[in-house]
Amino acid sequence: MTQSADHFYLDKTEPYRSCLLALRKIILDQNLNITETRKYGMPCFCYKNKVFCYLWTDKKTDEPYILMVEGKLLNHPKLEVGNRAKMKIFRINPDIDIPIKEIELLISEALKLYKNGTIKIKG
Repeated sequence: MTQSADHFYLDKTEPYRSCLLALRKIILDQNLNITETRKYGMPCFCYKNKVFCYLWTDKKTDEPYILMVEGKLLNHPKLEVGNRAKMKIFRINPDIDIPIKEIELLISEALKLYKNGTIKIKG
């Protein structure tokens, strides 16, 4: 983890810190080409240097969520559009077990968009 990424996670209180750190590991473990950086103050995850998701917390509830950059191309019943045109979010309740298999499936579906050329990757 970079120092700035450390601060994002370590500045959170429990159970949010543990939940976000677990989500980070779940995302990074999905593919060797996934890297973490920071954009707009949020942990940002890239596939072959192309942003595909972020981790953030709801301003009102502090509840963590995964923001899928190409959410409009993903069809999942728990993805919320809100007032976004392109992105969708997947909320995580830090007080219950993380739905790991569901998140892995969501990340896998998102990565397919990059692997099959639906989302163009430079180089």
